[in-house]
Amino acid sequence: MRNEWKNNNPDQQIKPYKKEVDYSYTLGAFPTYELIKANPKVVRKVIVHSGYTDIENLEKLCNEKKVTIEQNDKLIAKISDKENCYVAGVFDKFSDDLRKDRPHIALVNPSNMGNLGTILRTAVGFGIYDMAIILPGADIFNPKTVRSSMGALFRINHHLYQSFDEYHKQFKDHEIFTFMLNGKKTLDIKDSPKANLYSLVFGNEATGLDDSFLKIGTSIFIPQSPDVDSLNLTIAVGIGAYTFTSRK
Repeated sequence: MRNEWKNNNPDQQIKPYKKEVDYSYTLGAFPTYELIKANPKVVRKVIVHSGYTDIENLEKLCNEKKVTIEQNDKLIAKISDKENCYVAGVFDKFSDDLRKDRPHIALVNPSNMGNLGTILRTAVGFGIYDMAIILPGADIFNPKTVRSSMGALFRINHHLYQSFDEYHKQFKDHEIFTFMLNGKKTLDIKDSPKANLYSLVFGNEATGLDDSFLKIGTSIFIPQSPDVDSLNLTIAVGIGAYTFTSRK
């Protein structure tokens, strides 16, 4: 549910981002447009700089979606870490229920905000619209994550879980595929696993999944040359998502 401003001077409440606050920002025109189009109910306001040249189209969209828009150079400078930011959206943090009838991606303790945002974008790009994040993990609402998702955050259902067991118990009908360097089954595009309802599970950038995940579902190994110790997490998620979604 959308939060309301708690006093008559809302700009006093808007400060540089901190994890404990109940709002975040889109910094830049493209992610702000995506926010307004995909999830206008969580938008508190849109802020534009006096130097922004496409104000008419932005105002038109805000009017259509009943979103407040204002020009405020000082506030843009206050919340943005980039000098060339001309548009920002302030939005309420939100959580979603994952759908039980669609495939999921589950990230166990993701540690890098830029990677997390890129994975959100990759998932949406391949048509996977539900993501579980197993805590502890990178802050999905940090403006760095929001920016690297390029608006995909607002088009995907995400939910935070305290443990993988909590997630697994809720979605017992999903076939589990854990991506691990010591996985038992080698991923092959021509002979990839066939499943209509599945969860693709990935560990974090530094340690991956521990060996306890070998006992959960089917463990998958992505073949690679011996000259690297592992693939980048975002690349691994992209390969896994492409392979599974292309088998429809």
